[in-house]
Amino acid sequence: MKTGKKDFRNKLFIKDLENITGIKAHTIRIWEQRYKIFEPHRTDTGIRYYDEEQLRLILNISILNNNGYKISKIALMDKQEIQDLCQELSEHKSKYDGQIQSLISHMMLFDEKEFNKVLSINILKLGLEDSMIQIVFPFLEQIGLLWLAGSLHPAHEHFITNLIRQRLFVAIDNLSVRPLPNAKKFLVFVPTGEQHDLSILFANYVIRSRGHEVIYLGSQTPFEDLYQIFDVRKPDFIFSIITSLNSNVSLQTFINHLGKHWKTTKVLLSGAQIVNRKDLKFQDNMEVLPSPANLLDFILSIPE
Repeated sequence: MKTGKKDFRNKLFIKDLENITGIKAHTIRIWEQRYKIFEPHRTDTGIRYYDEEQLRLILNISILNNNGYKISKIALMDKQEIQDLCQELSEHKSKYDGQIQSLISHMMLFDEKEFNKVLSINILKLGLEDSMIQIVFPFLEQIGLLWLAGSLHPAHEHFITNLIRQRLFVAIDNLSVRPLPNAKKFLVFVPTGEQHDLSILFANYVIRSRGHEVIYLGSQTPFEDLYQIFDVRKPDFIFSIITSLNSNVSLQTFINHLGKHWKTTKVLLSGAQIVNRKDLKFQDNMEVLPSPANLLDFILSIPE
């Protein structure tokens, strides 16, 4: 299954493949040399590089290999057979690593149709909440690691976050839930300096779906806006998330500010940048929720 040499813009070197797929460079070379599964391109100076079609093939081979298929058997298949088997595994297996790798593959190729197809299949099987918790958020964690490794272009992140954001907006718009008699008010926002909003969009959906009220301010919310909201609406809970690795938010200053101005309001905080920091100090009215599943547990624990 050799691929012919062709012109393309984005060269992927073997270190990029290792970062993206998790497959060691040594293993990739064995697949090339011993099994002739694919043939790398070479620069004028003889350095191996790969195209995005080869990246998709390597990811698909990895999915099959992780699901019990031997490399010697995979090497006898053509690319269409490999792709069809991967699609079948993605649809019928309960192992989420395959779905996550499929999403990464489709993201790298900006393949909106296939990315949405994987999302749709899992939402139909698991529902929106479990799909987000079990597949989408772990996938986003992988995206963060790829960004750190320098193997991800910002365009890739914008591409997939907009697709996921669209799904959440539609799900929120389609909610038809009668408010609880003692419905609580949640003020949901992300402060200035933090751009990621998928987690709070999901929180918006989860809270509304349980019959509570959401005052949704979105991302890049200045503190001045919070003062005005509190004067008018007096929320029962504040919920905020700091996720981005390159966030410009001063975490302890942010926490101190919330604690100083809203001492009698329950403050819920989440996101990797808060959860993974051991040096942060929190007020008595604050609770850290390590994951989206913990937010769901908290909401379900509110007395009816």
